[in-house]
Amino acid sequence: MIKRRRSQLPVILAAMLAVVATLMTATTLAQLPDKTRTPNVAGEGINKSFPEQVGAGRGTINTAGSSLFIINRDPFRAIRRGRQVFQRKFVRSQGQGPLFQDGLGNINEDLALGAGLADSCAACHGRPRGSAGSGGDVVTRPDSRDAPHLFGLGLKEMLADEITTDLRAIRTDAINDARATCRDQIRELNSKGINFGKIIVDADSFCRLRLITSEVDGVNTDLRVRPFFLQGGTISMREFLVGAFQAEMGLQPIDPDLARAQSGQRVVTPSGMVLDGRIDQIEVAFEQDATTDGDGDGVVNEIPLSIVDFMEFYLLNYFKAGTYRRTPSVDTGRSIFMQIGCAQCHIPDLQINRDRRVADVETVFDIERGIFNDLFATATPLFVETRDSSTLPTLKRAALQPFLVKNIFTDFKRHDLGPNFWERNFNGTFQKEFLTTPLWGVGTTAPYGHDGRSVNLREVIKRHGGEALTARNNFVNLTDANEDHVLNFLNSLIIFPPDDTASNLDPGDPTAPNFPQIGKGSIRLGALFNNPNDPE
Repeated sequence: MIKRRRSQLPVILAAMLAVVATLMTATTLAQLPDKTRTPNVAGEGINKSFPEQVGAGRGTINTAGSSLFIINRDPFRAIRRGRQVFQRKFVRSQGQGPLFQDGLGNINEDLALGAGLADSCAACHGRPRGSAGSGGDVVTRPDSRDAPHLFGLGLKEMLADEITTDLRAIRTDAINDARATCRDQIRELNSKGINFGKIIVDADSFCRLRLITSEVDGVNTDLRVRPFFLQGGTISMREFLVGAFQAEMGLQPIDPDLARAQSGQRVVTPSGMVLDGRIDQIEVAFEQDATTDGDGDGVVNEIPLSIVDFMEFYLLNYFKAGTYRRTPSVDTGRSIFMQIGCAQCHIPDLQINRDRRVADVETVFDIERGIFNDLFATATPLFVETRDSSTLPTLKRAALQPFLVKNIFTDFKRHDLGPNFWERNFNGTFQKEFLTTPLWGVGTTAPYGHDGRSVNLREVIKRHGGEALTARNNFVNLTDANEDHVLNFLNSLIIFPPDDTASNLDPGDPTAPNFPQIGKGSIRLGALFNNPNDPE
């Protein structure tokens, strides 16, 4: 008999505080070396070798050491392992490099030639320290692209996917009604309070139907919301990370999931994302065979399937952005922000119907419990435990409940903000429409704009035009005091260094020897492993 029980995280949190005391000497850094390759007196770096991280491959939920086993039975270890891969400094003997096509080719057609060559995901997404943050810049366009932070990436994927499902259901209903009545049908494309224009089904006198998409707004006519890349180019985190390994690091991932979806099949990834090649164009995997050396560097199976699984699960569950000190000025600034029209596109809160994460972490200003940056994070369980075996650890899977995503400030639509934001392409064309950038984290991610041209928040707001011209002018015409209130509000939307943020998983100890290098607190997922004494 399968037995279900509610998450034991509150009990675990109480018990793990004793474990934390024994782990206080362990700290973590950005762009981590492999301790098995570079041992050091401080004992810093990734504890497991890359083959150990690969483990038993994908396997099944009953294959110990496999990605499916760890994701389903030890999910916080899976998240941490993905994080360590994200921070890992890859080396040439592991297949890192060369630059895509060794930097030779037609950049008009293949933008990856301008992507550069990094040895770690954190080389582009590494600020603040130890986070999946911002900080990188690539020349995939003549005026460059800044690398955005990845906080809340899984929430973005889920919201975009649910909006897509809603829009396509509306289209299907319109077609079915037109077929049943032989009459024209017009439907507003609304999802989560956001309007994406209209879909029209024209029915002639012979009941022949014609789908008209000319009034669809802010999304492709296939109604697929693509939340990744600033122009809205990619559907899923899995495609995003597989592409980044190849284009930015010269590492070829093995991913039969993407290969099957790209060939027209329906695939559900280990993180629960549905990739359906029958209705969507899926980006192709670079290697489908572990024996192929696609870049000719003498290394095969550079990023095995299990590593792709861990990375996807890590990004699905990655912490959302936090909020800093709420002052009267910050509250006033938020109200003015709403009043002057900014929230027409930067919508504050959006509801997820079916949250695939196993936990949520809320990070806020807390003068009493915060240590570094006066921030404190609280982890809350979102999983259900199931006992399916007397010999294996329990299954710990997402409860799949609704979740309100607060302070995201986006509408997932493309907008034309006028010539100040237009982007030149190498082939001489211009990209004129961009996704509404979520504002969470905006207070700590300067410079601004897709190209990093705007040095502060005031300047990037003034840069707005086109569809945002009215809101921009309303901001410019504010009194100095009210303008400062708005900027104070925006500066309260922050990202943070997880390894330096005290939490209910590791509240820190200011009396510890060598504080604050030791005892500063952290969001210590290791305390939630099935075996906390086996570090990643």
